[in-house]
Amino acid sequence: MLHILWFLLLAGGVVYGAVHGRIDEVTQAVFSGAQSGVMICFGLLSVLVFWLGMMRIAQEGGIVRALARVCSPLVCRLFPSVPRGDPAIGYIVTNVCANVLGLGNAATPAGMKAMEELQKRNRSPNEATPAMCTLLAINTASLTLIPTTMIGLRMQAGSQSPTDIIVPTIVATACSLLFALLIDRWAQKSAP
Repeated sequence: MLHILWFLLLAGGVVYGAVHGRIDEVTQAVFSGAQSGVMICFGLLSVLVFWLGMMRIAQEGGIVRALARVCSPLVCRLFPSVPRGDPAIGYIVTNVCANVLGLGNAATPAGMKAMEELQKRNRSPNEATPAMCTLLAINTASLTLIPTTMIGLRMQAGSQSPTDIIVPTIVATACSLLFALLIDRWAQKSAP
């Protein structure tokens, strides 16, 4: 459905430009927008490659496993229906770590694997389990300590101090995570 909306917006802009005799401006905007998009992508690529590499080193070096052991009591409290030692716990911790580092792209595969593992335990395959809902809430409202993507975008835009957003990001994402967990717990308690 979203692709239809985007198509209508783009087609509407082209038709409007053609009707008002400004098709040259539309063409220029298309090419300059494409060029800007490519430049931003290349700029972000370096930041993402660096942090994805750091995550890979952390995984290979056992840091993620150690972090999983440290975070295990908290994760087990947040996911009481998931037994200790279940593979889903490791994927959940990896997902949370990637989100904390501001690596939404790196968090996605771990989140998908965690959902697959949680689905294996699901007795009603057409309904989400409470653990799945909690993971979705945590993943959506995740705490971010290092907003790498935004820092990269600010660097690309020529910001004098691209890291000024770190403290506001921590405060905002901590509030969003707390609120999401409160709503998740309330919804689980009020469910039949």
